[in-house]
Formats: sequence, structure tokens, C-alpha cells
Amino acid sequence: MAQVPQTFFDALAVRTWCGLALRALGQAREEIDAINVYPVADGDTGTNLYLTLESAVAAVEAVFAGYEAGPAQGTGPSLADAVHAMAHGALIGARGNSGTILAQLLRGMTQVLTADGTTAHTDGPGLRLALRHAADSARQAVAHPVEGTVLSVASAAAEAAEGAEGDCGTVARAAYEGARTALAATPGQLAVLERAGVVDAGGRGLVAVLAALVETFTGEAPTGVRSTAPAYEAHPEALAEAHARGAAAAPEAAGCDDGPAEGGPAFEVIYLLEAEDSAVARLRERLDGLGDSLVVVGGDGLWNVHVHVDDAGAAVEAGVEAGRPYRIRITHFGLGDAHTGRERPPRERAQRAVVAVVPGEGLAGLYTEAGATTVLARPGEPPASGELVQAVRRAHAREVVLLPNDAELRHTAAAAAEQARAEGIRVALIPTRSAVQGIAALAVHAPERRFDEDVVQMTSAAGATRHAEVVVAERQSWTMAGICQAGDVLGLIDGDVAVIGSDVTATAETVLDRMLQAGGELVTLVLGDEAPEEIAGRLETRVRESYLAVDTVVYRGGRQGALLLIGVE
Repeated sequence: MAQVPQTFFDALAVRTWCGLALRALGQAREEIDAINVYPVADGDTGTNLYLTLESAVAAVEAVFAGYEAGPAQGTGPSLADAVHAMAHGALIGARGNSGTILAQLLRGMTQVLTADGTTAHTDGPGLRLALRHAADSARQAVAHPVEGTVLSVASAAAEAAEGAEGDCGTVARAAYEGARTALAATPGQLAVLERAGVVDAGGRGLVAVLAALVETFTGEAPTGVRSTAPAYEAHPEALAEAHARGAAAAPEAAGCDDGPAEGGPAFEVIYLLEAEDSAVARLRERLDGLGDSLVVVGGDGLWNVHVHVDDAGAAVEAGVEAGRPYRIRITHFGLGDAHTGRERPPRERAQRAVVAVVPGEGLAGLYTEAGATTVLARPGEPPASGELVQAVRRAHAREVVLLPNDAELRHTAAAAAEQARAEGIRVALIPTRSAVQGIAALAVHAPERRFDEDVVQMTSAAGATRHAEVVVAERQSWTMAGICQAGDVLGLIDGDVAVIGSDVTATAETVLDRMLQAGGELVTLVLGDEAPEEIAGRLETRVRESYLAVDTVVYRGGRQGALLLIGVE
């Protein structure tokens, strides 16, 4: 069904564009992953672009939901509200080299579209300026720009748009056609693409995003994007062979550098960074000396840093010196062909794995030590289904047990499980509602058992674990325990507010007493970074003195949102 066209680029057009672009990337994700040979042939460019835009869509939808549910019902967000949300969502959710550059493209557009904060919408000339600034700012964010990449495609789109006279639809179509032409030329600009017989994967993703922009303003989606060189279009087996040759040739153009390299770095390091502009300038210089594929995007105190290095610790330490890094992701490429030019047998698929969502770095370390593949969920930033699917793929197993560890993630996890099953992976979803239930399930996990039996045992252990958390109320609200005020300490048992107090430790003691009234053998305490120092000792003493034969174990959860998580088995 044709999309209802938008006349101007306003908040509704931003929402429409983001939704259509996410759908387009979802449809093209596997195709884009398959042609990903540069800067590292790790086959995830399509997935990274999708996850980046999915985060942008979630932020835009949250802005609209706020207006629809708020006191100003009947009104809607401004253009500035919508594009700020889009850019911020992409920034905090950016994945990989391509996703980071996409985030900067969206931020560059936002800077132009919000130059006049009172503007309700923009027209064709305004869109032209936004596309130009987007391309320029993305190129500036890359330490060593290379032609034949998404940067070339973005620049070509901007140049074509500058020559278009008319409304937003005319400008968008010109940008799309310019990008499509530039994409077809990328194999002639980058030898690794020519050897593989493919176009640049990041550029292919940008063309899909611009096609969605055309559909936003015209109601019709353009067709005919080509990802492979003509010689390989009718011979997929030749494309696979060429892809392998291109991957082996990737070291000749490793990273975003102009010259050849003997091999590429072993790690991809990505983190969000709170830092001043001056500190980020110094950070760029240091990271540029540590590795390649350096992209630093953002501004106004919040940045997304992406780099490929051999010393991941040094890259993180550089971020610590610059400011406060968080949401740190370190990925070992593990691709002998991409980094050394030598063939390495593909990693054998494990029989069974556990994938778990965890709320803090401390628990992520605990789960990882126990053999689980983890997905970090920040407060207010729940993972999307695509991120869970990516984690299932990363686990590289025939059978996967999925632990969402949050009641709110039930539907998201179910969607991820369904998609993974469609890819031939046997997935069992255990509806854990808290990380402490996940710990109980992981404690009885036995890969040598039959899959069904293992799932039953893990489900039973999780179900036998009552869970609680101690948090601080953000606003006044009605609860099952009465009316709470902002700043009150709340004790939630099995998801419902059971205690309202003013002191964290006293509230935690009351919650623990209520949970142990029904009996228990083991108490698990997971402390957040902001929990009082004395709380663990106080609770351990209370259990030891008041409840015979009950053991206590304490973990550090890091920045997990809740001050304290409690589990009673």
C-alpha cells in the first residue's frame, strides 16, 4: 500500500521517515551483511545500521507518546523535538563503524533543521542545506576519510540535492538518485569492493534510508538498488567466492586509512562518552595513534566513540582520561582472513548457549564468567529485539536459552526468539522477570542434559526465586502501598510496591523480612553503585541473626538503575 506523502519536512515527516527507513533496513539487512567486506569483513553492517536506526525510531516514538499521553493532548511535537530525538536516539544506539557514521549524518541534519528553534517545518531548500551539512559533518567525524565508502555516497547525495529546485519530494529524489549513482561507482574507488564484486555495504544502507525519504514525501518507494557488480548478479556462487577473496584482500585497505596495512587491529571498541569538546579533541589524537577506523560523533557533552585497536584497554583508558565512558562494547573480530590474510576454519557452532539481558556491568561480568552471552540494558534504554537476535547469533550455538530478566521485555524477547528460530536456531525463552531469577536459572544450567530437561530445570529454579528491588521514586504516584512522593524509597516485591520508606537500608530490611517470612534457603543481594556502603553488611547480619540456615551471597551490579536487587530462593 502506498505511503501517504508528507508535504513538508515536519515532526510527522520525521516520524514517517524513521519508520519507513527502519522497515527498509530490516528488509535489506541480510543482503547488506552479506556484502560487508570493508573496513572489516565481519558481515554485520546491515545489522548495525538497523540497530542504530531502531534506537532513533524508539526515541522519536517516545516523544510522540509523551504528547499523546500528556496534558497537551491534541498537540504534537515540533520539528526540533522530533529531529533532536532522532539524532539522540541514533547517537546512543549507534553500532559499528557504519552505524556511528549514520548517527552523525542524522545529527548533521538536525543541526540545520533546529537552527531556528521556532520553525514548525522546512521545505525543499531547507532539506538541501540539511543534507549538505550532514555529509560534511560525517566526513569531519572520520579521522581518515576514504572514497568509495558511505562518505562518498553521502557527499554525492548532497551534491545532487543542491542542484534540485522544488519541494522536499524533488530534493529527496535527487539525493536518492545521486546516492544510487555514487553507490554503483564504489567498486571502482575501492579495490577490496572490486575484488569482491560488491558495492560498499554502508553506502547501500544509506541508499535504503534515502529511498525511505523519497517515499515519505512522494508516497512511492523507488526501486532498483543494486548491491552486486553486474558480473555476479546471476551467479550467487561466484559472488560468495568473490566475497571471500575480497575479505582476504581487506588488509590492503584496513580501517579508514589511505594506505595499505599489513593487518588490521583485533578489537572493535565502542563507548558513549560524557566529555568536554577540548578533551575530545585530545582523545581523537590519542586514539588515532592506537588504531584505525576512528569515528567520533556527537557534541554538547555526549559523544559516541568507535575505533579498531589491538589494545582495547588503552582505548578505554583514553576515554577515562577524557571524561566518563559508559556502555562500553569490546568485540574481538576473530577473523583470521580479514586481519592476517590467512585462512582460518570457521568457528564450530556450540551445542548450547545462554543469552541473558543484564542491568549493569557488574552482573554482565558475573553472567559472562558463568558462560552466558550478555546484552547490557541501561536504565531507560531497554534493548530492542534486533539487539537480542544479534546476541543469539553471537552465541553461535544450535540451542539457545534466552533470559530477558525483565517483565517489560517479554514481548521483545519473544519476537527475538521467533526470528532466531526462523534462522534455524532452537530457542527456549524462560520468562525471568529479574536478574536474580536469571542467576538462579544459570546456577542449575547443565549443557550436557537434554535441551528440554535443561530448560525445565532452569525454569523451575527461576520460578522458585522471589525477587525484589529497592529504588527511589522519581515522581508522586499511586501504589499498592499508598501514595509515594518524589524521593521516597520504594521496596518492590515481585514487581509491586510493598514498602514506602525514607531510608534505603531500613526499607531494604523491611522488604527482606517480608520475603523471608515465607521461608527461603538463599538470599542474593545485588548492589547498585548508589547503594549505601553499609547496606550489605546490615542485611547479611540480619539474615545471619534472624534466619537460621539461610545463606547470603552479595554481588556488585554497577550502574543498574535499582539501588538494590534481592532474590530469595
